[in-house]
Amino acid sequence: MEDPVVRLPSRYNMATHFVDRHIDEGRADKVAIISEGRQVTYAGLEEMVNQFGNGLKEIGVESGDRVLVLLPDCPEFAAAYLGTVKAGAVAVLTNTALRGPDYAYFLDESEAKVLIVDSAFWTEVQPILAERKALGHVIVRGTVAGDHLTWSDWIEGQSPGLAAADTGRDDVAFWLWTSGSTGLSKAAVHRHRDWNYCSECFARSILDIGADDVTFSSSKLFHAYGLGNALMFPLHVGATTVLYPGRPTPEIILQAVEDHQPTLFYSVPTLYAAMLAATHRDNPYDLASVRHCVSAAEPLPPAIFQRWQERFGLDETILNFDGRNPLTRYLEHVVGAPGVKKEVFLVAIVLVAAQEPAVFPTFPAQLRTIPVVG
Repeated sequence: MEDPVVRLPSRYNMATHFVDRHIDEGRADKVAIISEGRQVTYAGLEEMVNQFGNGLKEIGVESGDRVLVLLPDCPEFAAAYLGTVKAGAVAVLTNTALRGPDYAYFLDESEAKVLIVDSAFWTEVQPILAERKALGHVIVRGTVAGDHLTWSDWIEGQSPGLAAADTGRDDVAFWLWTSGSTGLSKAAVHRHRDWNYCSECFARSILDIGADDVTFSSSKLFHAYGLGNALMFPLHVGATTVLYPGRPTPEIILQAVEDHQPTLFYSVPTLYAAMLAATHRDNPYDLASVRHCVSAAEPLPPAIFQRWQERFGLDETILNFDGRNPLTRYLEHVVGAPGVKKEVFLVAIVLVAAQEPAVFPTFPAQLRTIPVVG
């Protein structure tokens, strides 16, 4: 494969690449998202994104304002995230499994002017809303008591057309929160250009993702790992993603893989082990559609890798990324690695000039690189 090349103009809004261009390139009728019996085409996704962005503008959201998103994995998450970015505001993607005081902190720290929240999380959020000084609007997906805008009423009547805000490739597009393992969670700030580099240099160059792929991730969209796997990587190439809004139990995840037949499956070592524990050698789920399984967050034990291969008949398909230290990520059990031998690669941190096009050089096979622009 040729070295990945990323060319971005200085004025750039990431929604034009990950959403709008698919219409111009003839994928309007292709399914972008499958979720709980729903199928959203690329044209349908663009309409949802545009209506959301127009809704933000109608309530006075301006360039750089923060919009806190507290939604499960569903098409509305994609619309809220990408609609916020397209309108020139900043999406703040937030863990859905936390408690009220955590959300008070996130709203105060981000100074979010708008909260987009699912009714499933309302009991945690509602008690802390009154004291949030910066918060001007609360929009609820679903039905709750009180005088709040509902998603359906707010979106209804909004124009399906929206020109992307005039943002720069280095402008802030969205926040993700760190895990808080060393104290309070901190905002990890991402720019409009960032997903292009990650999608091209990892998803396309390592996973060889293409328009014919179907992706499914047990990790949720509020995680960087899940956001790339289940939304940005497939949207980068015009592929299809499967989103599951509920808790990722082993049986549910395995059934979803069998039902939707993804070609790329992403999970974590703990859940790979749980899925093995939940199945029997003589009655496995059908995972034959999967060409790569990807694991991250912690090292994948060789025994789990070997049992996974044997149980589901997937030969040398797990790529494992240990992301505990972002500057020392390594690959284990790479496609083509013999047996279950752990393949640990040296890592080179490569400085790349902050200019376009950015070209990432090829290094020997045993050396993995992390490009740092600056």
